[in-house]
Amino acid sequence: MNTSKNLIEEIFYDDDIVKKFTLATLLWALAAFIFGLFIALELAYWPMNMNLEWITFGRLRPLHTNAAIFAFAGNAIFAGIYYSTQRLLKTRLFSDTLSRIHFWGWQLIIISAAITLPLGYTQGKEYAELEWPIDIAITVIWVVFAVNFFMTIRQRREKHMYVAIWFYIATIITVAVLHIVNSIAIPVGPFKSYPVYSGIQDALVQWWYGHNAVAFFLTTPFLGLMYYFVPKAANRPIYSYRLSIVHFWSLVFIYIWAGPHHLLYTSLPEWAQTLGMVFSIMLWAPSWGGMINGLLTLKGSWDLLRKEPLLKFFVAALTFYGMATFEGPLLSIKSVSAIGHYTDWIIGHVHSGALGWNGFLSFGMIYYLVPRLWNTKLYSKKLLENHFWIGLVGILLYYISMVTAGITQGLMWRAINKDGTLTYPDFIETVVRIVPLYWVRALGGALFIIGFLLMCYNIFKTIQMAPKAQPSQAHSVTRTGYDEVTKETHRKLEGMGFTFSVLAFIAILVGSVIEIYPTLALHKYITPANLVNPESPLEIAGRDIYIREGCYLCHSQQIRPIVSEVLRYGKASTVEESLYDRPFQWGSKRTGPDLARVGKKYPNLWHYSHMMDPRAVTPRSIMPNYPWLAEKNTDFISLRKSLSVMKHLGVPYEEDDVANADIKAQKQAKTIAEDIEKNGGPKGLEKKEIVALIAYLQSLGQKAQGAAQ
Repeated sequence: MNTSKNLIEEIFYDDDIVKKFTLATLLWALAAFIFGLFIALELAYWPMNMNLEWITFGRLRPLHTNAAIFAFAGNAIFAGIYYSTQRLLKTRLFSDTLSRIHFWGWQLIIISAAITLPLGYTQGKEYAELEWPIDIAITVIWVVFAVNFFMTIRQRREKHMYVAIWFYIATIITVAVLHIVNSIAIPVGPFKSYPVYSGIQDALVQWWYGHNAVAFFLTTPFLGLMYYFVPKAANRPIYSYRLSIVHFWSLVFIYIWAGPHHLLYTSLPEWAQTLGMVFSIMLWAPSWGGMINGLLTLKGSWDLLRKEPLLKFFVAALTFYGMATFEGPLLSIKSVSAIGHYTDWIIGHVHSGALGWNGFLSFGMIYYLVPRLWNTKLYSKKLLENHFWIGLVGILLYYISMVTAGITQGLMWRAINKDGTLTYPDFIETVVRIVPLYWVRALGGALFIIGFLLMCYNIFKTIQMAPKAQPSQAHSVTRTGYDEVTKETHRKLEGMGFTFSVLAFIAILVGSVIEIYPTLALHKYITPANLVNPESPLEIAGRDIYIREGCYLCHSQQIRPIVSEVLRYGKASTVEESLYDRPFQWGSKRTGPDLARVGKKYPNLWHYSHMMDPRAVTPRSIMPNYPWLAEKNTDFISLRKSLSVMKHLGVPYEEDDVANADIKAQKQAKTIAEDIEKNGGPKGLEKKEIVALIAYLQSLGQKAQGAAQ
């Protein structure tokens, strides 16, 4: 029997911070979408690179992904979390000051990324490209966010923590762990560093981070937002509370194990690959549990889609979530991965989730929030409807074109004639075949942006209609006692914020430790006879340039033990060959061929010509020109610091290598420059960056111990 008194209280929620994050979401979404369309056009029409180093595909692609994930999705997450948390916990955010530090700090981080990435300051790790000073800033601002959030939980007026709060807790804890562990690096300069991990270690840690950045930045927080905004928009309770419990704990525990599915058929130990594949397949159940729970919330009320068209965004978002979380485990099956990995199929898969799930859920949330935050009505439901259908067509064009392109690539790469030779031995054949589909992708992206611009206009007019005076609104809440249902085990747990958070941390920690175990026992997988020599100082300089220009975004350095790949590129890659690579260069996409054994395959002059004008050696190439590499000088002096850091991290350099790094690099550069000149190339290249890059490319696959340096 409930004997507690009911008390009426007035709370003034901090909706100003929600407004700030909402408007920032719209601003950065537009930037992310425009960058995405631009780089899509660069692949369809290579002259779009314009011979400008700051806007090449390799420089802008990391800017696009960071803008989409951390600027667009990040601001959307913060807006939704700050809005829903106050209402679910029936209390104002802990600190207005921390909220504003969080907002302005996050915007400054985004701006710093927008400046540094086009300038080539990058760690070369997908979704974690930002250099060490910005990584530190991210950590500080995330701690500010965490303190504000958990202290709000501590001072809550509502004992019971609704399911959305569970997902927010898992997000904040896990993203902190992922970011800190993956970002550990030794600085070489103000905007240059080398990760403490190398080769297989770096690969495993990076994709533990990369996979779970998708899981805990683009999935769990958005599921929390879904659990709040779908029932609110539909004015109905969530379909199944019990299913939400199963969904949360199974998803949080299983997701963290699945990272190795990004490394199937690589040098990663077989047991780790199998572990990642098995747990990825297991993800089908909890992922679809969440989708079903969201969709069935509308059970018996589907007519609401006509009355409240913003629900279309939520329903489509959940549908795309279901599609993406079906396709992800499918691509984790080794036989399917053999076709899909390194292809545009993966790009299509990622964007069905990013645009369909994250994009549409964010749009639905903003359409819900803006009229309530500005105390007015939505300007036009017709514009909302048009946005939905134009955006949906855009996503479908994008997805279908990329899946078609990816399957085409995968099958052409693997095609073998009856006599055992490759059907398409020239890699460019597989590129030219899919260029028309790149144009279809660009069309899809353009339609998505047109729909988004309709939204921006609709939101602008909605805010314009708002009353000029916007007094703080008091929200009346009723504090009640709890009935017998609170005696249920999970209800009790939901009342213990600290204990709940600790259990969530343990859930993600178990899989993380086991998954990263190979990095702690690397010696078990090394064959001494296969050890390689570390790169020379000039080759280190060339690799840094390779990373700066984003070459790893279009070229892999990992030959899988698949017959067609061995025929095309040479023997399968080994653990030892990338032992000293910081960061690892296995890659995740092949817009161009694999480079693991490209060393000595072509003369130095060929590489020079290829970088100055790829069409001079490969007529139909879509690669941009890199004329600035023949104009900019190599920073020989900084090589001493680079090799010193490498030696500190365990690379077997002698003291002489470090002390005379610049002298040795200049000597090797002179030899290469003379060879280029002797064979009809230009004079005076010995100090130029192009020579350092050629030295690096010529070393790939040629570092076996005992080989000539």
